[in-house]
Amino acid sequence: MGIESSCDDTSIAVLQDHKILANIVSNQKVHAEYGGVVPELASRAHQQNIVPALTVALKKAEISPSDIDAIAYTRGPGLMGSLLVGSSFAKGLSLALDKPLIEVHHMKAHILAHMIDDNESTPNFPFICLTVSGGHTQLLKVNDPLDIEIIGQTIDDAAGEAFDKAGKMLGLPYPSGPIIDKYASEGDPRAHEFNIGKVKDYDFSFSGFKTSVLYYLRKEVEKDPEFIEKEIKNLCASIQKHILDALFFKLEKLVKDSGIKEVAIAGGVSANSGLRKRLKDKESDGWTVHIPKFEYCTDNAAMIAMAGHYDLQKEQFGKLEAAPKARMPF
Repeated sequence: MGIESSCDDTSIAVLQDHKILANIVSNQKVHAEYGGVVPELASRAHQQNIVPALTVALKKAEISPSDIDAIAYTRGPGLMGSLLVGSSFAKGLSLALDKPLIEVHHMKAHILAHMIDDNESTPNFPFICLTVSGGHTQLLKVNDPLDIEIIGQTIDDAAGEAFDKAGKMLGLPYPSGPIIDKYASEGDPRAHEFNIGKVKDYDFSFSGFKTSVLYYLRKEVEKDPEFIEKEIKNLCASIQKHILDALFFKLEKLVKDSGIKEVAIAGGVSANSGLRKRLKDKESDGWTVHIPKFEYCTDNAAMIAMAGHYDLQKEQFGKLEAAPKARMPF
């Protein structure tokens, strides 16, 4: 069983080998009113949602609690209040059912979601993975499920945060990433130019990009108060192009330097249609690409259960006294 509660989605899944029997996700709509996730509201909603999610997951999987072999949960990284709800619930189940407890790193789980058997394809080891979410942007070399090394990462803000903050500047509702993606398909990606940080090796930087968008919009709105409304589709297309260009510049460099052409994407932003298309286009360069199903891009417990599966095989169990970590080293 997998339990995920790192941010604002409460999820419980049941996995048998590599097959998902149930993957229940309870979303929290309340945060849209505030333009972002409110930690206190998120933890309260987890408390309300977690028992019903368990009930529905067991029913859909057609199992009883005693059929579970182990309980995997997200220990971190994430919002501390949200993590506390999930970890406490997992520990309670572990004690009540006398089942092993498994601690899972949230971002490793995103990567290992590729190993769930109903994806279109499963990567062969080793493979390169670009993880892109609201809190992380990383390039990784995945040698095997328990051996994943960071090759590069953002030195400041994540690409997903850049999407959301740019969307907020444009007056779009939260979460704005999917809306930018939709408008981008209808706009001219070369209509507007922004600056984006250039850093060494395989690292990323998106802090300066957000500042560039802010100053550009401020300047143009001074000239024409209706500038954003008139140019919204072109602005979205240009913003998306700049972020994807930065991601693919480093991804292509790593593939060339490493010689590994088995490439996957993971994380919430991997649901972005522009990112998925650009990766798919690289097949013409000899890349073997792996794109997760949409339900495994955003936070879900299926990926937690999949990651826990490999720890269970090696009998790498967690401890009841282990505290959740808002910042958790890879």
